[in-house]
Amino acid sequence: MIQFAKLHGNGNDFILIDEYAGTVVADDKKADFAEKYCDRRFGIGGDGVLFISKSGSADIKMRLFQPDRSEAEMCGNGIKCLVKYALEAGYLSPGTTTVETVAGILPVNVKGHGDEMLVKVNMGKPLFDRKDIPAKGDGEFINEMIEGMQVSVINTGVPHAVIFVDDLEGVDIDTITPPIRYHTIFPKGTNVNFVNVADEGHINIRTYERGVEGETLSCGTGSVAAAVIAHHLGLTGSDVTVNTLGGILNITLEKGYAFMEGTAKTVFTGNLL
Repeated sequence: MIQFAKLHGNGNDFILIDEYAGTVVADDKKADFAEKYCDRRFGIGGDGVLFISKSGSADIKMRLFQPDRSEAEMCGNGIKCLVKYALEAGYLSPGTTTVETVAGILPVNVKGHGDEMLVKVNMGKPLFDRKDIPAKGDGEFINEMIEGMQVSVINTGVPHAVIFVDDLEGVDIDTITPPIRYHTIFPKGTNVNFVNVADEGHINIRTYERGVEGETLSCGTGSVAAAVIAHHLGLTGSDVTVNTLGGILNITLEKGYAFMEGTAKTVFTGNLL
């Protein structure tokens, strides 16, 4: 029997497996586990499976396996859910903590408790010259025409493409996204974000997530990517409210770093027989 928790951040939902006391799902079975139980008809349903464990270099460790069996480098909404669970399980104390991810160690600050808990994640420095995204020079901003669309390229822990549109609701996301998601400029594939700027402090976004292979209700790294690109282009200020399909994320850009703040909620807990 395997115990699990189901949590979400703005509708970006995850199955969480607690491995703080020891391995529950063998490492060579984690991809299989994610594929099986993320299925929304024959499994629990989720955009991924979070595995929480002890860390030798941070306060807690997170691994995320996605429905397509891949392991993601990190996930903003996933971190919020993981930290909420860890606090309520007594693994962490309120205040500032650190989370180890494949993309590095990220500082996190927590205020409040329960469903009113606000989790603020230091998402690190957004990069335009990450190894898995070819750059046109030392940190030079990348803009490419792909499938007739102007695409801005950035890595906020995972690779992202950002496309600004006038009509967000009119985007046929499942049809037009795959050629961008699999474009050769992205050796490891990319998440694709369609963004509409409401004003200098608000943007609206829809995100197609690599690994999920479909649109999700919210994407933390995508919201950061969109806010950074919009600010870089002079379309917004350094404090941006991002309206995702599942709710609001607050993004702050400060001294080259990006901070994401939002809530996480526990949906239910259960046991797999």
